[in-house]
This record gives sequence, C-alpha cells and structure tokens, in this order.
Amino acid sequence: MVRIIAFIYGVVAYSIFLVTFVYAIGFVGNLGVPKSMDSGAEGSIVQALLINAILLGIFAIQHSLMARPAFKKVWTQVVPEPTERSTYVLASSLALFLVFWQWQPMGGIIWEVDNPWGRLFLEAICGMGWLIVLGSTFLINHFDLFGLRQVYRYLRGRAYTPIQFNTPGLYQYVRHPLYLGWLLAFWATPKMTVAHLVFAVLTTAYILIAIRFEERDLIDVHGEAYENYRMCVPAIVPLLKKKVPLPKE
Repeated sequence: MVRIIAFIYGVVAYSIFLVTFVYAIGFVGNLGVPKSMDSGAEGSIVQALLINAILLGIFAIQHSLMARPAFKKVWTQVVPEPTERSTYVLASSLALFLVFWQWQPMGGIIWEVDNPWGRLFLEAICGMGWLIVLGSTFLINHFDLFGLRQVYRYLRGRAYTPIQFNTPGLYQYVRHPLYLGWLLAFWATPKMTVAHLVFAVLTTAYILIAIRFEERDLIDVHGEAYENYRMCVPAIVPLLKKKVPLPKE
C-alpha cells in the first residue's frame, strides 16, 4: 500500500508540473491564461519591483536549496527517499504558481517589433526555446528528472539506479541546453515590457548562479569525466563543432 501511495503521489506531482509548464508558456507570452506577466492593474512600480523580486527569490531559493546533496540527505529523513524527487518537483511547481498568482504588472514598453516577419521570427525563437527546454529533459531521462522513474521502480520493488553521465544530442554542444532554452523563451519576444525585462534579467542572473552550484555537485559525483566535459563544451552558447570526443549514451 505504501508503494502504491508513493506512486500515486509521484504521478500527481508530475501532473502538476505539466500544468505549471503549460501555464508558464502562457504567462510569459501573455497567451490564454487568466493572469499573465502583463495583465492586471498597475500600481507603484517600486512596490511591484520589490514584490516580483521577492517572488522570484522564493523560487530561486527553493529550487536551488532542495537540489543540494546536503539538503537531500537531511530531507530524506523526513520524506521517503523514492518520493524525494517528486516532492522537489511539486515544491518547484507550487513556487512557480505563487509567482504566477502574485506577479505584479509594471507597465512601460522597452521595445516592440511591428514588422510581421520580425514578430514571427522572435515568436519562433521563443517557441524553439520552450521546445529545447522540454526536449533536453528527454535527452537525459525525463522521467527520472521529474521523479516518475523513482516511484515506479519503488512500486515494482526495484532499487533505484542513478542515471550514468552521458552527453547525448545537444549536450555534445552545450552543457546546459535546458538553461539555453529558458533564456531563449524569456528574451525572444516582439514586445518587451518593463515587467518582462525584470523577469528576464532576474531569471538570467539566477541561471548563471545556479550553474556554478549545479556543476560543483556534478563534479563531486562524476569527477574527472565531468571536469573534461566542462573544459571542452561551453555552458550556454553552443559550439558548432566538438573539440574532443565526449562520452555518449
């Protein structure tokens, strides 16, 4: 019964993530959602800036703190280890929904592209960014990343086996294609408002900081293999040609 409950919990957490991901596309692009980045009544720009910075700060702290090995070691004494990743995914989704719910519009336009082809180009880049975000998770192991593999193996009575280090597809050209996708999705817009710019700047700063912490953990786990990978493949801007052979799937 415990295994069944853990599996259902993992499926629910994953389902909430899917809803969050789809809503995020609408939120950033101001498309078909009840509350988007630029919708709602505008108030004091100083107050809005402070609230928005706090909201993104809450997400950044949660997202980074819960991913650290030291936190996981303590956290798994509270929650069952097979559900640790699902709990992380659920907490991240809820933190994002808090951002969506309480985000304050700020008014003002930084740039706006009126040319139809220019708008189409930027919208295509944005869409490509979202596809890279989702696609890069499947290149490594989508279901492990979002906790389903862990609860499924637990349901079947199998011990968890960590995913081995490999560099499939885009990972041969850029170390963090997922972050690259986020940056494209956040910055490529035909209409850049003040609120959108604040969101893009703060999330970009978070990504650059998160890379340092994430790679430190990866070096601890994979050692020299990741060190070599880090030396020959850029973090964000893709290489057009690989420098040296890298481990593949």
